[in-house]
Amino acid sequence: MTVVLAGCSGAADGPGEAGKRDASASASTDRGGSTGAGPSPERTFEPDPARLPKTRAEARDFIGRVIAGPDSFGPGVVKRSPYESDPATWPVLGEDCVWQQRKPGRSVLATLTRSFEVPAEAGKGPVRLGAVVTVHRSREDAAWEMAESIEETMRCPTQQLREGELIGSMVAAALFGGEATQTNSEDALSEVGQYRSSELGGPHHYAWQQAQTLRFTVAVTGKGAKGRTRDEIDNLVVQAQATMLARLESAVEKQS
Repeated sequence: MTVVLAGCSGAADGPGEAGKRDASASASTDRGGSTGAGPSPERTFEPDPARLPKTRAEARDFIGRVIAGPDSFGPGVVKRSPYESDPATWPVLGEDCVWQQRKPGRSVLATLTRSFEVPAEAGKGPVRLGAVVTVHRSREDAAWEMAESIEETMRCPTQQLREGELIGSMVAAALFGGEATQTNSEDALSEVGQYRSSELGGPHHYAWQQAQTLRFTVAVTGKGAKGRTRDEIDNLVVQAQATMLARLESAVEKQS
């Protein structure tokens, strides 16, 4: 079933901020392989254990082959500066609902965030975009990251992404693998809401998607601006997420 939640969970376009929080390795072993009760996904491919990254170097190489580039979103998207996050940092949502940068948890083998933009044009502000891929040490750790995303949605109705940037009025949904049209990952989360910025004003449309397959999570964020439609932002997010999931499957699929 689709689980709908009111609240928000923040993944911004800046380095590291499109990712999610520290996954708890000790707690994850008690959670199994999903974010909650639901049917098992109908996998359409068979992963090859030999193609799964086992070291940090292999995980970084894997991320480089999977993570979105400007073309993954469609035409007109360019790199922002700084383009890539510091791999030694990991975003954590504090008790005060403010995002902070910390050292990645033990469950994280490697993680990387990239930042993008649709430049401003006549009558339209810039669209800020972000993509992240994280490789965990176990499938359970990746599932626990998804579970913590739901907890954050409920805990923080408004979140500060960085100084001068807030998201709120969020509606979130979780769709387990094999349900409805959710067939390209084991778990999927999505959120839409309002984005406010001291630079770009607001409220503007905000969209975030995160999916988990095997030991991997991928996420995409879109933040609107003046003159930008909801459909425009959503389409950019959906396109990049689909591209990364297809690349992920190709990277680990057993060769015939």
